[in-house]
Amino acid sequence: MAHRLLPIMLLATAAAATACGGGGERARPVHGTAPAEVAGVGYTSDQLAQALLTELPGYRKAGEPDSGSYGTLRPIQNAARLQRQTVLDKPQCGTGGTGGPDGTVPGDVPAALVTFAKSGQTVTQTLMGMPVSAAEKQVNVRVPAGCLRFRTKVGSEWAKHRVVESPKGDIGEGSRTVGVATTSGDTSTRTWYVVFRGRHYLATITVSGPTATRTEAERLARTALGQADRILP
Repeated sequence: MAHRLLPIMLLATAAAATACGGGGERARPVHGTAPAEVAGVGYTSDQLAQALLTELPGYRKAGEPDSGSYGTLRPIQNAARLQRQTVLDKPQCGTGGTGGPDGTVPGDVPAALVTFAKSGQTVTQTLMGMPVSAAEKQVNVRVPAGCLRFRTKVGSEWAKHRVVESPKGDIGEGSRTVGVATTSGDTSTRTWYVVFRGRHYLATITVSGPTATRTEAERLARTALGQADRILP
């Protein structure tokens, strides 16, 4: 099974903000090691787990890192479940819709994930082992103009979302930054995603909270890049 990277993240954020004000479940470890990419291109999930950030000043680690095949990671499964429970006012912008953000992550690629938290804010880092062409495809994806504003409903609660996307960036070997502002009732949440490409891996940094900023997300992405490049051969 393949997972669309940005739609799952966008709709999971939307669903979480609508259902519980942006809260999330802590990552839990998945036992087992996903294989490296074909012909030695890429890394095993164990190697990727070793390259995750181990600490962030001002944050605490929210549970143990999660590693294994991408589709088995608990936060990814939770996101997919939330997505299935979410009603989207523009169905074409969701997973499987021809107008939605493109790019897929095969469920069996090696991956590792860790989450950090502080009062009102979370940071999640994901590393995925994949060949250059697949990682480049993810970095080059763009959100269609018709999907920059949308609404979601979980249960009886509606939320409004506004998406902003920066031009292609220069973090690692190419990056993209996407921001989502979510309003549900009296609650407002901002989420920034940075997707960047390293040597035979794709990485994402997600910063979510009422005061989350693009500046912090991109700063943390550069920190994560430095850590990964020090550890991965």
